[in-house]
Amino acid sequence: MAEFINHLVFGIYPYIALATLAVGSVIRYDREPYSWRAGSSQLLRRKQLIWGSILFHVGVLFIFVGHLVGLLTPIAVFDALGVSHTAKQLLAMIAGGVAGVMAIIGATLLIHRRFFDPRVRAASAFSDNMIILLLWVQLALGLATIPISAGHLDGHEMVKFMNWAQGIFTFQGDASSYVLDAAPIFKAHLFLGLTILLLFPFTRLVHMLSAPVRYIWRGGYQIVRTRQGMGHG
Repeated sequence: MAEFINHLVFGIYPYIALATLAVGSVIRYDREPYSWRAGSSQLLRRKQLIWGSILFHVGVLFIFVGHLVGLLTPIAVFDALGVSHTAKQLLAMIAGGVAGVMAIIGATLLIHRRFFDPRVRAASAFSDNMIILLLWVQLALGLATIPISAGHLDGHEMVKFMNWAQGIFTFQGDASSYVLDAAPIFKAHLFLGLTILLLFPFTRLVHMLSAPVRYIWRGGYQIVRTRQGMGHG
C-alpha cells in the first residue's frame, strides 16, 4: 500500500501537475491576457512592499535556479567536473539556506502587509492570499530539510532526488522508487512543490513567465473608470 501511494504521489502526480502548469498557462494567456499580471498595490505601505518584494524575489530566484541546476544536471556531469556529492550537498545547504532565509523573511513581510493592512487586504483576491501562504510553508519546509541533510553529508540523499527528478523528465516508470524511503519532511516539500506548480496557472504567479512583447501589438482597450461626478473635460 505504501508503495502504491508513493507511486501515485511521486510517479503520477508530477505529470498531472506539469501538464496542468503547461496547458493551463497557455489557455489562460490565450483567453485571459489582461489577467496575466500581478495585481498592484504598490501605493499602499510601499516601503514594506519594496523590502519584502526584493528579499522574496531574489531569494526565490536563487532557489529556483539552484533546484533546476541541482536536480536536472546529470550526475555524470558533476563527476566529470570533479564535484563530489558531499561538496554539492554542502553548496546546496549553504547557498539554499541563505536564499531560503532571505525569501522567507521577504514572504513574511509580504504576508504581514497583505493580512494586517486593511486596505491591502481589501484589494487582495483569495488566490493571492492562498499562494503566498503556500509559498511561505514551502520555504519553511525547505529550510527544515537542512538539518536532515547535514546528517547525510555523503550526498546520498541528494542523489535520490536527482534520480527522481531526472526520472520524471525522462519518463521512467519507476522514478517514484527513488524517493520511497526519503524522510517525510522531504516528501512533504516535494508534494507541496508539485501542488504549487499545479496551482500556478490559476494564480498571480503567472506573471513570472511574462515578457511584455505581445503588448506591443495586442488589440483592445483597457477600461478605466473615472470617479463619479468628475467632468469629461
